[in-house]
Amino acid sequence: MNSATLSQPLPPDVRVTQFTTLVVAAAVAALLLAAAAGWVARQPLFAFAGIRLEGDVSRNSAANIRANIAAKLTGNFFTLDLQSARQVFESLPWVRHAVVQRVWPNLLEVTLEEHKPAAVWKGDEGNDRLVNTYGEVFEANVGDVDDEELPEFSGDEANAPEMLAMYRRLNPVFAPLDLQVTRLALSGRGSWEAEMDNGAVVEIGRGSDEEVLARCARFVRTVTQAAARLPRGWSQADLRHTDGYALRLKGAAGAANTPTTH
Repeated sequence: MNSATLSQPLPPDVRVTQFTTLVVAAAVAALLLAAAAGWVARQPLFAFAGIRLEGDVSRNSAANIRANIAAKLTGNFFTLDLQSARQVFESLPWVRHAVVQRVWPNLLEVTLEEHKPAAVWKGDEGNDRLVNTYGEVFEANVGDVDDEELPEFSGDEANAPEMLAMYRRLNPVFAPLDLQVTRLALSGRGSWEAEMDNGAVVEIGRGSDEEVLARCARFVRTVTQAAARLPRGWSQADLRHTDGYALRLKGAAGAANTPTTH
């Protein structure tokens, strides 16, 4: 008589032991692979052979950049933390933004955007800084821009973007008088004051941007006729009056109220 041998299921404890063995073996293999990969990644073969600089490098020479960041970059092609590397490059003077990328097999490519100065931010006790074209205040050697005719801003640093925007809008308003704003101040109460390239000071006062600009435009339209009656011209104008403005004679301590024309 033929008989068939039926396979018996393994006992539960045996199945658990086999499963545990497989899991442990897989974990050990993964650890060994990770260790091997880490060891390979740390080999000198993958050290960066150079840094390729792109973008703006007018304020920082390539040699100066490499000298300043060489000791701060740690890691090779595989182990370098790109976020940390970006922060290292952005800590350099004049650098506003950096994009850091790996280029196979051993290059680090860095694209830099430099600050473009638009104004000098007057700080306390001579702690002057610069304002870029985005209205951001940044640290740099102000002496590097001594040869550039930059306006001076003073006020709350948080208002720097607003001040840059106002400066850009005020200059065309005063252009018919052949005047250009060289200093702009915004008080804590929101009152504007501008100094012109001829030394004259204009107290503009408070208000919305449109109100401030309209007040200045009315002044520009009428001041030439009003100043014609002043033998020495004017050195200060106060536009904060409701129905006119006051002009101060050059070399005089007093002021004469002069109505505007609407």
